[in-house]
Amino acid sequence: MDLIAGDIGGTKSWLAWMTGEPDGVQQLRFEQVYPSAAFATADDLIRQFIADSKLTKRPDRLLLALPGPLDAQRATLTNLDWTLSAADMRASLGIDYVRFINDFQAAAAGVATLTDADVITLNPQPTETGGVRAITGAGTGLGLAFMLADANGRYRSFASEGGHVDFGPANAQQQRLLEQLRPSYGHVSWERAVSGLAMNDLYRFCCTEQHAALPDDPVDGAALVDRAEAGDSAAGAALDLFIDLYGSWIGNVALLYQPRGGLYVAGGIAVHLRERMQSPRFMAAAADKGRMRGVAERTPILLITNNRLGVQGAIATGFATP
Repeated sequence: MDLIAGDIGGTKSWLAWMTGEPDGVQQLRFEQVYPSAAFATADDLIRQFIADSKLTKRPDRLLLALPGPLDAQRATLTNLDWTLSAADMRASLGIDYVRFINDFQAAAAGVATLTDADVITLNPQPTETGGVRAITGAGTGLGLAFMLADANGRYRSFASEGGHVDFGPANAQQQRLLEQLRPSYGHVSWERAVSGLAMNDLYRFCCTEQHAALPDDPVDGAALVDRAEAGDSAAGAALDLFIDLYGSWIGNVALLYQPRGGLYVAGGIAVHLRERMQSPRFMAAAADKGRMRGVAERTPILLITNNRLGVQGAIATGFATP
C-alpha cells in the first residue's frame, strides 16, 4: 500500500509518502515540508507534493490531519483559508481513499511512536499503565485531544476543540488582558492567549502595562524572544505571561481528564521555550488550582521534542485504518 500522510498546519504542512503494510515493514519514500500559505487549496499542495516526489505510482490512500473541526469529512480550517471535502479530493486527485482527522487526534496517535529521547519530563510523576492520556499544545493555534486504552492496552485518540473554550483569567493582570482582547475578538478563547497567534497581543498588552511604545508591525514568537534577549523588558514580561498562561491551561487539562497515563505537551512554541517550560514558574501556574491543586501536582507532564509528531501520528492512523 502507498500512503500519503500529512500534518496540515496554519503555518506549515508536513507530508510523507510511505509504502508498506499495516503489520509489516513500512518504508519512507519521500517527505517534504511546505509553507501552507503558499497554496490556494489543499489539492494544490498535494499535487505539488506528488510532482516533487517524482514517484510514478499513484498513492492508494491520502490521510490528512487538519487544524479544525470535522463535519462528515468536510472541514473549514481554523487558521488557514481552506475548505476541504474528502469526496471532492478523491475526485480531484484520483485517489480512491481520502480521509481527514483532527490534527491533535493525529498528535495523540503519534504519542505511541515516541521514544524516551523524544520527551522531557516537566512534572516527574509516575504514569499509570492504561491510564487516560491527554495531549495539548500551542502552535499557530491551541490543540487538545485525549486517549483511552482498550482492553488490549491499545490507545484510541479522540479529538476536541478545547482550545476554543472561554479564556478564564487567574489574576488581576490576566483580567486586564481579557479586557484588552475582548474588543478585538468578542469571544476570547484560550487560543487567543496561548498560541503563536497570541504572541503579538501579549507583547502589545505588556507594552501598554509598562507604558512603552507599541510596535509598528506585528511581533511573532521568534521576534519576541529576540527582543527579550536584547533587553526589551516588555518582551520579557510577555514571555513570562505566556508561561503563566500556558501553565494555567495545562493545569486545566489535568483537571478535565486526570490523565494519569501522561499529559503530553506538543507544539513548536514549547520546544523553543523549553527552558522556560522547565522553570518552577510553569509548574507553579499549572498547580494553582485551589482545592484541586493536588490533582495537577500528581499529573505526569511531559514535553514532546519530536517535531514529526503530527505526521508520525497521521502515518500510524493511515496504516491502522481498515
